[in-house]
Amino acid sequence: MWDGGRVDVAFRGEAESVERAIRDAGVDVVAEADADVVVAAGDAAIHSLVETPADAPVLPVTPAGGRYAVPKSNVESAVASLAAGDYWHTTHPVLSVTVDGDHAGHALVDVTLMTSAPARISEYAVSAADRAVAAFRADGVVVATPFGSDSYAAAAGGAVLDAGTGLSVVPVAPFSTQTDVWVLDPDVDLSVEREGDVSVYLDGDRRREVGEGAAVGVDRASTVEFLTPDG
Repeated sequence: MWDGGRVDVAFRGEAESVERAIRDAGVDVVAEADADVVVAAGDAAIHSLVETPADAPVLPVTPAGGRYAVPKSNVESAVASLAAGDYWHTTHPVLSVTVDGDHAGHALVDVTLMTSAPARISEYAVSAADRAVAAFRADGVVVATPFGSDSYAAAAGGAVLDAGTGLSVVPVAPFSTQTDVWVLDPDVDLSVEREGDVSVYLDGDRRREVGEGAAVGVDRASTVEFLTPDG
């Protein structure tokens, strides 16, 4: 594990300005196999980590930044902070998703079930650790990692989670105003309890459509380590 000092950086993404900023910081850009840190610039590069894991800790870069991501405009100073040892580590789960026992893909941000037809609701059940948690009628349900908990799940009323604290499970537009939200440890199981087509989304990407009785499993498959500069 690299822990500060001279740093060799690999770049993953399509933002030439970000790669240029890394070089302007006086840092060598190398192949990922030789890197101490991988800079993943943009959503596509960050999401690629689920299918093509990095062999080194990752510095995520987005246009506006975030709790764990660096703003695109601050890349040069962020890389300098890494070289000076001014950063902190967080570890986030990569989720493996199954539908009726068949592998459907991986997610780093969130897993969402949503009724396919506009203005329609379905009924969903949530269980964890082989116990029933809840059943509710809603437009959908989202399961977010801590990395993604400040995005769609938060907009739906869920908690914003620190790394390592579990998964945020939130009904989307529930029929009842009394519906709870939950923080659960992986593994989480979702099921569609009411007729009507429901779409399964992984990190915002629609993967497939399911119907009544479908069982969706959300398990921790692996982890990704992020570095966030101090300050």
